[in-house]
Amino acid sequence: MKQNLIADYLSCILFRVVSFFTFFLPLNFSLFLGRRLGDLIYLFDRRHRAVAYANIRKTVSDNLDCASSARITRRAYQAFGQNLMEISFLPRVNKRYLQKYIHIENKDCIQEAFNRGKGVIFLIVHEGNWELSNIICANLGFPFILFVRDQGFPRLNALLNAYRLKQGAKIIHKDTGIRQLVEVLKSNQSIGMTTDQGGKNGQLVNFFGKEASMSTGAVRLALKYDCAIIPVFYTRVRGPYTKVILDQVFTVTRSADPQNDLRLNLQRLISIYEKYIRQYPHEYLWTYKIYKYGKEREVLIITDSKTGHLRQSEGAAKLISRKLADRGIKTHLFVGEVKFRRPLSGLILSWVAGFSGKYRGQGGSLRYLRYALTSESWRSLMSFKPDIIISAGGAISAVNYLLAKENQAKSVVLMRPANLSLKKFNLAIIPRHDQPVSGSNLVITEGALNLIDADYLSQKTKGLEQSGLIKSPLIHPCIGVLIGGNSKRFFLGSEQILALAKEIKKSAEGLNADILISTSRRSTGEVEEVIKNEFSNYARCKLLVIARQNNNPDVVGGILGLSNIIVTSPESISMISEAVCAKKYVIVFNSGKLSAKHQRFLKNYQNKKYIYVKQTEDLAGFIKEIWQNHPEVNFPEDNLRVSAALDKIL
Repeated sequence: MKQNLIADYLSCILFRVVSFFTFFLPLNFSLFLGRRLGDLIYLFDRRHRAVAYANIRKTVSDNLDCASSARITRRAYQAFGQNLMEISFLPRVNKRYLQKYIHIENKDCIQEAFNRGKGVIFLIVHEGNWELSNIICANLGFPFILFVRDQGFPRLNALLNAYRLKQGAKIIHKDTGIRQLVEVLKSNQSIGMTTDQGGKNGQLVNFFGKEASMSTGAVRLALKYDCAIIPVFYTRVRGPYTKVILDQVFTVTRSADPQNDLRLNLQRLISIYEKYIRQYPHEYLWTYKIYKYGKEREVLIITDSKTGHLRQSEGAAKLISRKLADRGIKTHLFVGEVKFRRPLSGLILSWVAGFSGKYRGQGGSLRYLRYALTSESWRSLMSFKPDIIISAGGAISAVNYLLAKENQAKSVVLMRPANLSLKKFNLAIIPRHDQPVSGSNLVITEGALNLIDADYLSQKTKGLEQSGLIKSPLIHPCIGVLIGGNSKRFFLGSEQILALAKEIKKSAEGLNADILISTSRRSTGEVEEVIKNEFSNYARCKLLVIARQNNNPDVVGGILGLSNIIVTSPESISMISEAVCAKKYVIVFNSGKLSAKHQRFLKNYQNKKYIYVKQTEDLAGFIKEIWQNHPEVNFPEDNLRVSAALDKIL
């Protein structure tokens, strides 16, 4: 309260001082100073500037023109500075001033509106100099009432209201004057109202392709009392010369559904303003979060085309969609592929992103992205207007950060970002084996995030059963086998697969079990041939899928859903994490050399009894033991941790 009191006093003093000096200055020079004031605000008001830039990029600018949004943003700030300076002209504004500097288009529609005899609403949005617009209406020779909402500075409000009254406007306060407002309309007088920035109590309508909350007051009055609405738009021609555009008299339409009438009529009005805002984008006040109260969110997954990374991102997107659905918000999910022009492009982009501030360099960031990405990838990513961006894999984390900054979107990164601080992201989801440092925006998971839950398994199981790939009805227990492929240090050879096949067959015979097998797209031709030779004609193998020949999307999830015991190769963190989240017994056969990160992952999972790591030659005996003893199935609660963290950023 004390800070507001001081700011109130200072605002009044500043207003009076500026008004005094501008009285002696030429109008054009005063407005020149206003533009420079706008430049200063543009320079220091980084947070609102970033919001304005993102709003402009999503609505009226050319997505592929890196500089267009920045140009419009700066012009909007300069226009705002001129409008502030013009407020200091209020004491000198009179009919002579209005006749000289103000041109009104379609003025005849005013009399047309009054001829209806039920009152007129002059409707504006937050654009142009709304203070000057009030005085223009008050001096047009008809009764005009200004409907105002007092701000947090009572002394400044009182001073501005004094100028409004002096220039002929009458005032009704929003908090106390609804009854007066109705009486004004019934006596065929006019009022001035705004229709944008509806807040949490507004009506959601389409505004430049997305839902935004708009104020309903004017439309409600028109529907109830049949008053006329005149949409008004102001644009500065040059210096103090201003054009006032009066659109055609707006008549509301009615049906048997009042709520639908409210929405449709408001949408019609907002579409009118869209037309003018597109034509004069610098006049609009872009510095608020236009789509904050909308019931739709666009979630963009950017992918490096690695299946494991994409599945992790999809897992995060699934949790986000559920969180938003609980709040009545619909999610639109898109996937954009990141392709760098050259091998070093990603590294250079990470370096650029490292020196890029949260609110600094918008527009310039897009130029760097354009140089780093292929033309196809660039155009694809620029076509999205995301509210949330998700990525997995360190190489593309810089793309996530820069796109999020451009769109003022929430950024979620999975895995440790390359050469970037975690503080640059709204949420970092990093597995324990990546050895993350602590941070307020960090969630440490035990494994890789994924899509696996009961609903997913049920859906994929049903899909696999209907695919015709399963040879005959299954018996239980069922052993699922997931075979991966080579990586940087890991090599899976034919001898290892032959040994694995021997143990799996031995287990199936001993337990009277069926076998479901799938390779991955990383599996080598040599491994695939051994698998086919060993299991194609083996009676207990009810499913054999070679992924490079039949990449059915239901296979892995279906195997996880139908199997009681899962046997996997050790090289894929994503595959093992998915198997564990299926809440089945998971056995990893120990084979070949693995990176230190993979070894940390396997050791952590084994210590917490999520998996059992065994030598290939010990598999049959251990499978028999585990099926006889039925130990408790343990699994990580990664989804719960991530869900709790999402509550803080959504």
